[in-house]
Amino acid sequence: MSQPSSRRKPPRVGDNPFFRRALIGIVLVIGALLVLAPLIVIGVEALSQGWKAYVATLNHPDTRHAILLTVITALIAVPINTIFGIAAAWAITKFDFRGKRLLLVVIEIPFSVSPIVAGVAYLFVYGLQGLFGPLLDAYEIKILFALPGIVIASMFVTAPFVARELIPLMQAQGRDLEEAATSLGASGWRTFFSVTLPNVKWALLYGVVLCNARVMGEFGAVSIVSGNIRGQTNTLPLHIELLYHDYQAAGAFASASILAVIAVFTIIAKVALERQGAGRRAKPATAPITPGIRP
Repeated sequence: MSQPSSRRKPPRVGDNPFFRRALIGIVLVIGALLVLAPLIVIGVEALSQGWKAYVATLNHPDTRHAILLTVITALIAVPINTIFGIAAAWAITKFDFRGKRLLLVVIEIPFSVSPIVAGVAYLFVYGLQGLFGPLLDAYEIKILFALPGIVIASMFVTAPFVARELIPLMQAQGRDLEEAATSLGASGWRTFFSVTLPNVKWALLYGVVLCNARVMGEFGAVSIVSGNIRGQTNTLPLHIELLYHDYQAAGAFASASILAVIAVFTIIAKVALERQGAGRRAKPATAPITPGIRP
């Protein structure tokens, strides 16, 4: 009896050792030129005039105000977008309703629209000649060229981050756990905090980290609605541009080093959260036993 001949698997792209090494080498070279080289230049140029000059730049009142304004913007915009992302993901994945696809499209709009275009659009909405401009001026409510405008522009460009992380995961998990908890007597809020939130917490944290990094680094939309008033409405990215245009290259790089450090910590947090999330997804999602709910 003849034995069946073993079928030879077709070669995959990259099986050739030379091709694989060449491909990895190209990726490493491009990554070094596009990512590592700018970070190294920022660090070197920031300290080019010595440590004292670096500290003096960061202690300058305009720099301190830019950092403070950036932090305040993040403290307002990130929590609001987090709540929006959770609510949007919950509505899309747990309910069936007319307009669900439209809601998904609306969430994706900030990724399709240039931040500059969004900033200009806000001028036509909240500016003196805009749609609500005369009404806001009559009540002496200032949106543009002030903190509210900066927060609104930052919220627009970062609105999809949390929702985009939660929606695929919550769709994959389905509704079985929530329906089981509800059938056992849990209220809606109890179900959310005891069942849904623990199963999506890593994706939620991942989206929050990305949202925060984008808020602190946003330039385009904020540059339009802030007015670039030195020491008043300049966030850190706008302050860096002003320093560079004033031929204060060392000061610009010193301020940019803060955003570079935030970027590095964001990458570290991103990798850590991805590993945690991968470990959680490797185990089947289970609903914790909570008081008042019988298993």
